[in-house]
Amino acid sequence: MATKSTSAGGDGKQTKIFTCSLCNLSVDYHYYGKKPPFVKSLMLLEDCYVMKDPFSSTGGLITLGGTCSQCGSVVCMSPDCSLFYSKRFCLPCVLKQQDQFPAEIQQEVSRKQVQDNR
Repeated sequence: MATKSTSAGGDGKQTKIFTCSLCNLSVDYHYYGKKPPFVKSLMLLEDCYVMKDPFSSTGGLITLGGTCSQCGSVVCMSPDCSLFYSKRFCLPCVLKQQDQFPAEIQQEVSRKQVQDNR
């Protein structure tokens, strides 16, 4: 699933919604990119969907997810849905290309598969 915009009442503002294509996490987001304008001293390593932290009075943020560099799926940051290894990968793409990753990541993915099968 991709993000979608919906009209928010009569104020003319658009609500942008992030939806993970794997777990269906769905939440409003405020920015997509590497340099959120509401956090001046931060540069993210990848284009991410972020929201302003509703619990922060100093302009914090919550990183929601990104786009798989292989298939283009929108995925959240949950280890059940994606991993970041120089780029974002959705778990289905990691499993398809598991032998292309370092041994540590292959071991972690194998451990995760064993846990999921319990």
